[in-house]
Amino acid sequence: MRYLTARLVPKDQGVFHPLGNELSEEPSIRREAIHHAEHLDDGTVVLLAEASGNRSRYEEIMTASSYVDDFLIAGEKQWVSVSRFAPTNAIHRALERQRDAGVVVDMPIRFTTDGSMEITYLGSDVAFRQLFEATTEMEDVPLRFEVVETGDYEPGETSLVSSLTTRQRKVVETAVETGYYRSPREASLEEVADAVGITPSTVSEHLRKIESHVFSTLFG
Repeated sequence: MRYLTARLVPKDQGVFHPLGNELSEEPSIRREAIHHAEHLDDGTVVLLAEASGNRSRYEEIMTASSYVDDFLIAGEKQWVSVSRFAPTNAIHRALERQRDAGVVVDMPIRFTTDGSMEITYLGSDVAFRQLFEATTEMEDVPLRFEVVETGDYEPGETSLVSSLTTRQRKVVETAVETGYYRSPREASLEEVADAVGITPSTVSEHLRKIESHVFSTLFG
C-alpha cells in the first residue's frame, strides 16, 4: 500500500466551510486536528476534533453557527469536540470524489499555522492520481491541492481511531450514529447495546475505556 500526504491550502481568500473559516480566523482558538470524520446517511457529518485556546469563544461560535446541529466538548485549555454539522455542497462532492477514488484517510488530519490542512491518504498511485484530478477539477472548491510526499505505507500508532480494537470502534461508531453523544442525548446505553448485539454493561465498559484512552492520549 502507498501513502500520499497533501496540503489543502485556501486560495483567493476562499474557504472550504464557513464554520471552519470562522474558527480558523478567531485568534483565541487554535484548531489542532481532526481525529475522526464520518458522513452519515442523513447527509450530515460527524467530527471528533481537537482544539485549544479559548473554549468559551469556541462554544459561542459553535452555538451561533447555523451549520451545527449539536456538539459536545471535553477539556478546558485543550479540548476535544464531537460535533454534527451540515456540509456544504462542495464538501459533499469532495467526499464523493474521495470515495470514488478508492482512497482512505489516515487520521488525524492536522491543521497548520496558516490554516491549511495536512492529510495523508492511503491507496494506490492510480487512486491518488484520480483523486488529484477530481479535486483540481472542482472549480467551486477554493483550495489548492499540494502534494507534500508519497511513499510506501508503514502503519504507525499515531491515530486514535486506528489504535482502538475492532469491537471498540464498532461500539463508539454505533454510539455516535444512534445519537448517544448528542445533546440532548437521543439514544440510551440499551439502544446502543441492541444495535451492536451486546449487553448495556459491556457497552458502558467499552465507552469508558475508549474515553479514557482518547483523553489520556490527547492530554496525558
